Amino acid sequence: MSQQFPQPENNHRTEIRLALPSKGRMESETLSLLQECGLAVNKVNPRQYIAHIAEIPNLEVWFQRSADVVRKVRDGDVDLGIVGYDTVVEYRGPGDEVVVIHDALGYGHCRLSIAVPEEWRDINTVQDLAALAATRPERRPLRVVSKYERQTAAFFERHNVRPYRLLHADGALEAAPHMGSADFIVDLVSSGVTLRENRLKELKDGKLLDSQAVFIGNRTALTERPEVLAIAREMLERFEAHLRASDHYAIIANMRGDSPEEVARKVFSQPNLGGLQGPTISRVYLRDESDTGWYAITIVVKKQGLHGVIQQIRAIGGSGVLVMPITYIFEEEPPRWLKLLETLGLE
Repeated sequence: MSQQFPQPENNHRTEIRLALPSKGRMESETLSLLQECGLAVNKVNPRQYIAHIAEIPNLEVWFQRSADVVRKVRDGDVDLGIVGYDTVVEYRGPGDEVVVIHDALGYGHCRLSIAVPEEWRDINTVQDLAALAATRPERRPLRVVSKYERQTAAFFERHNVRPYRLLHADGALEAAPHMGSADFIVDLVSSGVTLRENRLKELKDGKLLDSQAVFIGNRTALTERPEVLAIAREMLERFEAHLRASDHYAIIANMRGDSPEEVARKVFSQPNLGGLQGPTISRVYLRDESDTGWYAITIVVKKQGLHGVIQQIRAIGGSGVLVMPITYIFEEEPPRWLKLLETLGLE
């Protein structure tokens, strides 16, 4: 007789689990984001599916297929996860156990779209596709291949595309129409180059959704285990602060003036020098004590338009301009944290 082992109940777990994608660009870009946020993942053996983050010692990191990241968060096998939003929509199920904590981590950008063969010259919109499906000889269903069966079926239902036959396939789908195994596809598109190389085109209004990497959590774990909510907040704040800082520079420049107030007036006379809340102004002490009236200004500016900012600094007498990257910009209370508390009913 084989020995039976009792299965642990998820709500009795003491460790906190974070699930990450286990392959491809989503894995590498997720690990890069975590490292940039001071949360480097320590994976001793590349064949292992479990790792740790030194900054959060009571957190286990589990590498899973993208679909399983969502399923395991949904079912409570793990508490937190990072995955593409397209996968969340497809696998979260009808309930509300999967909570999106951060909806825009800034990578993994793509869209889920309908793509048909280029030779279908008269089929350019979803309405065209619906008309084609309805007038097929002997009403033979159009064959569509997709990994996103739920979203495809819901979209076709809303737009009266019928009849159709939904086929599932793993791996690259772009070859299916020209192989004859499907009529068209519904798949993720980023640049569109792969579609063009396989003689496919997107329908003008055939986008099902936009997607990028998101941070998710299990509702029960977040509401009933304070330690999970605490880690979710720490990670959320790091993500928010890092992403906010990623498109800003810190600038320090020297400037003459009779007083800090006069220097501040010069700074505010320019349209792009106000910074996040205003400049920080401090006196510069020179070796020659008789040469007074020098101040250092510190401001935070957008990376976009940096050259114009430098010109504005020069226009008000600034010199010795230093431009430095910023790692984090922390707010008093991140809006996404307040939204999460509202979603969980923890206000």
